[in-house]
Amino acid sequence: MNPLARRSRSLWTDLVVAAAVLVLGYLVLRAGKGATVTFDPADVATADTDPARLPYDAARSLLRMFAALGLSVCFTFVYAYAAAKSRRLERVLIPALDILQSVPVLGFLTVAVTGFIALFPGSVLGLECASVFAIFTSQAWNMTFSFYRTLTALPRELDEVSRSFGFTRWMRFWRVELPSGAIDLVWNAMMSFAGGWFFLVASEAISVGNRAYSLPGVGSYAGAAIARGDLGKIGWAIATTAVMVVGVNFLFWRPLTAWVEKFKNEQSEASEVQRSVVLDLLRRSNVPTAIGRWSRPLRDAVGRGARVFGRDDRPLVHDPARRRAGDLLFGAVLLALVGWGLYGLLRYLHERTGLGVFGEPLLLGLATLARVAVVVIAATLVWVPVGVRIGFSPRLARIAQPVVQVLASFPANFLFPLAMWVFLRTGVDMNIGCVALMALGAQWYVLFNTVAGAMAIPSDLREAMDDLGVRGWQRWRRLILPGIFPAYVTGGVTASGGAWNASIVSEVVTFGGTTLTATGLGAYVFHATETGDHPRLIAGVAVMSLYVVVLNRLVWRRLHGVAQRRYTL
Repeated sequence: MNPLARRSRSLWTDLVVAAAVLVLGYLVLRAGKGATVTFDPADVATADTDPARLPYDAARSLLRMFAALGLSVCFTFVYAYAAAKSRRLERVLIPALDILQSVPVLGFLTVAVTGFIALFPGSVLGLECASVFAIFTSQAWNMTFSFYRTLTALPRELDEVSRSFGFTRWMRFWRVELPSGAIDLVWNAMMSFAGGWFFLVASEAISVGNRAYSLPGVGSYAGAAIARGDLGKIGWAIATTAVMVVGVNFLFWRPLTAWVEKFKNEQSEASEVQRSVVLDLLRRSNVPTAIGRWSRPLRDAVGRGARVFGRDDRPLVHDPARRRAGDLLFGAVLLALVGWGLYGLLRYLHERTGLGVFGEPLLLGLATLARVAVVVIAATLVWVPVGVRIGFSPRLARIAQPVVQVLASFPANFLFPLAMWVFLRTGVDMNIGCVALMALGAQWYVLFNTVAGAMAIPSDLREAMDDLGVRGWQRWRRLILPGIFPAYVTGGVTASGGAWNASIVSEVVTFGGTTLTATGLGAYVFHATETGDHPRLIAGVAVMSLYVVVLNRLVWRRLHGVAQRRYTL
């Protein structure tokens, strides 16, 4: 191509990219404008189900989803880094993360709505913040677990290179640690985004105690249509969600997953890589380069300011005596704080209902625990082989990625009418049928992490196996299972937590005037939230957290240790 034609093509590419940026900015401003107006509580009790409002509702939902994603990324960097770099903080932050991922979205909403409305009195911004926070609570934990695992399993040679060159800790994070975990982080962020769709109805159509709040969005639209039993409008909500999921995948996730492949740790270039039309367009454009050039002074200033965090030249060996003394002091302070909080909680419950309130949720938790185990085992058997197949084939990944995104992103509430019809026609007991609904919100964590783990296996190792003629079970035992095992552990622990959380919306199914209820801890927490029974809600959430922490300690933490010691590439 001659230089004149090349410049003309680059000019058109720059114009397209610049126009896209301007249109995106306009849509964000237009959708965000409605988030700052004043409101009357009576005006936000129900959602408007006019189909003509769906484009605007879709824009509002997308704005909340990406705001929650940005908040989740920041939380992931800070929380995972603190847990990975401090032995003492790790002992607190990781168990706390186990508890946080098990607390249902409805449990967070009970506190968040009241707090944010008090912070922004009379403004829709308070409700918007509560909704974004609820979506954040369905996204952040999966990403944090993934990045923490990456930081703790960093190859020793990369660690030694960073120390020998005396990188600042800021440089080490951006040049070594983040690139090392980029593939896992992006795929888990994609899964977390899908998890946000799953709980969109709960986060936009908020019911706490005897008060109902409804924000413009696809989730609240679907919730209102489900409550009225309007199948036509439910169909419009499903179609709108499908369009949003496919559009976000094409414009955002596929370019990101294709770009992040450059961080794969391998000695030779793969013969087949992921491609993206949007990424190719951005690479031909001069706009990203111009933005990078304009922002360089700011980045340099931040880098100079980040020197206060010190250099990465600390010794690998520490004084055992000082470490033991510090551990004892830290443990004593932590034990005192936990004891004080536990005493206050038990005293509150004793005064309101008595400590016998824990008996019922403890028994109900056994039923939900059995369902969680079935979901995780079934997801492992079904989706691990599928995930490996997708991760090993960029061509198949291009086809499967939007399909899996659509399947993983559909809120279970949208399928409640179909599920209820099937249960009633076939006579399936709700105690069994709710397992399928729980799987809709949990199984995808196993699939996405398996895909990320398979994609991170170096191509040269796979080609070496091909040259040696290693096939079948030997290939799985020698390469695939060790390669994906760390990522699978992350998927397993988040799938387990996701199944507990999904039980809240899966053990109670409502459509029109019909309600089906399963026996379990999820239904217990759901009814406690609906009635505003705070003692029962606290007891239910506490018992659910207890089950999750014990399960993680007995199973997932041990598997994480095995992955960290034996199966780090």
